Amino acid sequence: MHPYAAAVAAKLNIRPAQADSVLQLLEEGATIPFISRYRKDRTGALDEVQVQQVQDEAKGLKDLDDRRAVIIKSINEQGKMTPELQAKLDKAEALSTLEDIYLPYKPKRKTKGLMAREKGLEPLALWLMEPGQQGDPLEQAKGSLNEQVATPEEALQGARDIIAENISEDASVRADLRRLFEREGRVCSVVVEGKQEEAQKFRDYFEYDEPLHKIPSHRALAVLRGFLEGVLRMSIEPEEGRALETIAKHHRSGGGAAGEQLRKAQRDAWKRLLQPGLETEMRTGMKQKADEEAIHVFAENLRQLLLGSPLGQRRVMALDPGYRTGCKLVCLDAQGELLENAVIYIHEKNRLQDAEHTVRRLVVHHQIEVFAIGDGTAGRETEQFIRNMQLGMPIFLVNEDGASVYSASETAREEFPDQDVTVRGAVSIGRRLMDPLAELVKIDPKSIGVGQYQHDVNQGRLREKLDQTVVRCVNQVGVNLNTASRHLLAYVSGINSSIASNIVAYRKEKGAFSDRSQLKQVPRLGEKAFEQAAGFLRIMNGAHPLDGSAVHPEAYGVVERMAADLGVGLAQLIGNEGLLGRIDPRKYADEKVGALTLADILKELKKPGLDPRSEARPFEYAAIFSIDDVQSGMVVPGIVTNLTRFGAFVDIGVKQDGLVHISEISRTYISDPGEKLKLNDVVQVKVLEVDRVRKRIALSIKQAGEAHADLPGRGKKPLTARPDKPGIARSEPDMKDALAQLRKKFGK
Repeated sequence: MHPYAAAVAAKLNIRPAQADSVLQLLEEGATIPFISRYRKDRTGALDEVQVQQVQDEAKGLKDLDDRRAVIIKSINEQGKMTPELQAKLDKAEALSTLEDIYLPYKPKRKTKGLMAREKGLEPLALWLMEPGQQGDPLEQAKGSLNEQVATPEEALQGARDIIAENISEDASVRADLRRLFEREGRVCSVVVEGKQEEAQKFRDYFEYDEPLHKIPSHRALAVLRGFLEGVLRMSIEPEEGRALETIAKHHRSGGGAAGEQLRKAQRDAWKRLLQPGLETEMRTGMKQKADEEAIHVFAENLRQLLLGSPLGQRRVMALDPGYRTGCKLVCLDAQGELLENAVIYIHEKNRLQDAEHTVRRLVVHHQIEVFAIGDGTAGRETEQFIRNMQLGMPIFLVNEDGASVYSASETAREEFPDQDVTVRGAVSIGRRLMDPLAELVKIDPKSIGVGQYQHDVNQGRLREKLDQTVVRCVNQVGVNLNTASRHLLAYVSGINSSIASNIVAYRKEKGAFSDRSQLKQVPRLGEKAFEQAAGFLRIMNGAHPLDGSAVHPEAYGVVERMAADLGVGLAQLIGNEGLLGRIDPRKYADEKVGALTLADILKELKKPGLDPRSEARPFEYAAIFSIDDVQSGMVVPGIVTNLTRFGAFVDIGVKQDGLVHISEISRTYISDPGEKLKLNDVVQVKVLEVDRVRKRIALSIKQAGEAHADLPGRGKKPLTARPDKPGIARSEPDMKDALAQLRKKFGK
């Protein structure tokens, strides 16, 4: 069994055999998506999150063992190792415990205590520390005078320095004080005198006090930001008397003059050595905890955004709105390829007719089916311009966060070397509507705008977590091998950027893949990479009927046996629930393919290649366009754009998202896991307060009632066709009729 399996299993409350299987598979080079999808029989059906946790816990244990080895080597080299010390080091289960044990042996600069020892004052310090010592410290100190120590008072000061250092290096004292900090420590902040104006964005923390164990991540990060910017003073500590009581439990003092000397040393140990060091440790711990929570929220928001509803293959006209420089317009075919681009000016009356003419001409010429409009500056005005034309086609306002980052990136230059950034940005908006996942993987996740304090958290850990999230989403959905960009392919299990580029190059040279086995001909894509990647890569209408499904090639033989036993071909079996219902999976179980894998295979055969995402549907804002139009008491529809621990941000169409505090979110969303609020959910909100100076809007879902449950956009009910209302989704025949009428009116 893997050396960390038992400890990991105990921490995660899983069976040791499950942890062992995951760790063995990881060491064999398997990826997390592959393990969770195709090795369920070995892991006991652990999902991706659990497999990731096993990996993270094992890494933490290895890091602890690596540090333990360094410490043991250092103490051995000093010749100070004892059996008792070795036992303590071996038993330590936390990094802080290890460091506390190592502290007295850790090489350090010249301290007050060390200098006092060099002056020969350690015997006096030991005398003062004797339990119940009743002697006269001044008389005792006279025996310690020498060329370096001139007076008894100087000798006692040196002895107290030694005692203070001994106390600060006492592992049991540090452990108890650490628990005191965690239990009773308080986070306090005040504004730096004279910086009130500069610190206005931190005014909620000018006189702030909250228990350390209760502070939520967003407040912790806000206080830390103000502290690091030099506009807030910050402290984390328990009440001093409680700290001194804790120290005294380990180093009891008598009632005489010697006891007073010891108490002075204890206060010095606390104020000069223990409190500053432990406060720094607590601040670091608070930061790490806040980082993890903020990163978790960011990653979950990113996951929901990446798995947002795709429109699918439709011919799209995408518009990147603008005032002075005009509105950039691009026409895309059903595969997202750029057909034509133009610039229209809809905010100048003398050019409005030309703009309408251009839109109508391009709609007919390129058989446009849908409009995608960026939701940034002038987005609502552009939306109204298109609606007023009454072309009878769905209109989508698309979140354009990060589109400008993409348009100036190397990726965009590679895709569109002959186009400027404005055209690239408009293309990104259109493609984002067609398939959010395929387009958003090209953008740094931090630029997508679904996190809080993302620039304050640990950037390495943020990048790691967000990359894990992208990998999870890409492999959950699956990738079309013949249409995916190299950026999307690079996130597939077992494939890196180099192999992804080789796949695209192979595709250009040899043509479309017709069989999954052709992947083995791609340079640098060996057997291991094929094993890890093949199940997540789809070939639609390929040579083998199962290549368009999530069934792994290693299981093709099992499915072929099923079909043969039923006397039908593979093509007849796939999607035929009647035939599939006659299969007894137990008949096909063996050492390689177990019950869990067979259950997945049968489920996949019923609906092969099914995209887990719901289809995108249009949404229309209320007739409000700026914060000046918003009034308290209004009930309006909105779209959830960001989720935090303290509430949700909702776009109601006025360029400034409103905040629904957690206390104003409907109980259904909090208590029912299946109904939890999600990114891009359409909700009905009531305006509680409008602060036009600070540009803040307070909203409530709870007070708006549950009317949002029947609004389009939640992905639970099909949208009813509304041929009488522009902008509401129509059925396929409706759109074809609208296009035919437009051609007749406008001409080919």
